[in-house]
Amino acid sequence: MPRIASIQFITAGKMYDFNVGDLDIAPGDKVVVETERGFGLGSVVRGPVEREPGEATASLSTIRRKATPEDLATLERNAVKEKEAYDFCLKRIMERSMQMKLVRVEYLFDGSKAVFFFTADGRVDFRDLVKDLAHTFHTRIEMRQIGVRDESKMVGGIGICGRELCCCSFLREFQPVSVKMAKEQSLALNPNKISGQCGRLLCCLDYEYETYCCLRKNFPKCGKRVRSESAVGVVDKLNILTGDITLRLDDGKTIVVKQKDILGEATSADMPVRSATPAPAGRPSPRERRPARPERRPAEATVRQDEAAAVEAPAPQPVVRPAAETAETAAAPGQQPDGQPRKNRKKHRFRKHGHRKADSGSTDTPTA
Repeated sequence: MPRIASIQFITAGKMYDFNVGDLDIAPGDKVVVETERGFGLGSVVRGPVEREPGEATASLSTIRRKATPEDLATLERNAVKEKEAYDFCLKRIMERSMQMKLVRVEYLFDGSKAVFFFTADGRVDFRDLVKDLAHTFHTRIEMRQIGVRDESKMVGGIGICGRELCCCSFLREFQPVSVKMAKEQSLALNPNKISGQCGRLLCCLDYEYETYCCLRKNFPKCGKRVRSESAVGVVDKLNILTGDITLRLDDGKTIVVKQKDILGEATSADMPVRSATPAPAGRPSPRERRPARPERRPAEATVRQDEAAAVEAPAPQPVVRPAAETAETAAAPGQQPDGQPRKNRKKHRFRKHGHRKADSGSTDTPTA
């Protein structure tokens, strides 16, 4: 049966499985392995463990050998080269005023390639920079852009808790973190308090999120009206770790009770009875102040009343004007009845929309 061991190349880095073969190794040993990028020197984390043969174990690479003193000396020489390459690249970036931040330089174990890790807000044209690096160090150059969380993992530091950052000490993979986790734990949503060195939300918010979710199931929700052995009130605050519940009573006071003292939700019988206060003498009640609304009559009754009024109304009588008025009307349109010219009147310029002026030649002569 094949023997499999897990190996990491950097502290708290991703682990890779390799076939141990006939080597006698233990966790903590340095070994030389062959990877896709070339030879590398890593540390044994777990194993060796025997597994059933299959497709997954058949495709694994075999560990070459345990690290020798010469291999450790090569690792130290590569560390010196990485420092020189970092200083040279940083100088060129400042001279060219490039919008990028150099994080780390890593040489492969055999020195065949140098990888430059950097962060930037967008795309960066580094073709001229790569030419300068290749001309100076005479090796293959690879520029790799990383995120801010990977930057913190490579650089390291101390968190707000006073301990070494989780990502560079034991956290191998980043888990998604949301503001909902901070709300579930009743933390202050202050970006300075819930953000890490990378500027993102703290990774430790994910550690106790499931525990808080399980404990909260036994507590009433905020805003619910509950009753306890001593009082009835609305849930104002919760302290899941201590089991304390703050209730706001009807008179505005607050009391703290334990979760075990809650009997359940308050019913309508537990609601306070409000006594109706009579209105002061001399003032009408709000209902009396309102004007009386006219009674609405049915549409059929209105139509019938209109028809009855039309039947009862007398027919219009023709208007008979005297002869003198008829003669005045029959006079010329531009003259008065005595033959004198009519005075010009000022035209009304402000008429209502849609009103048409009657023709001057028309007369309103009734017909008998």
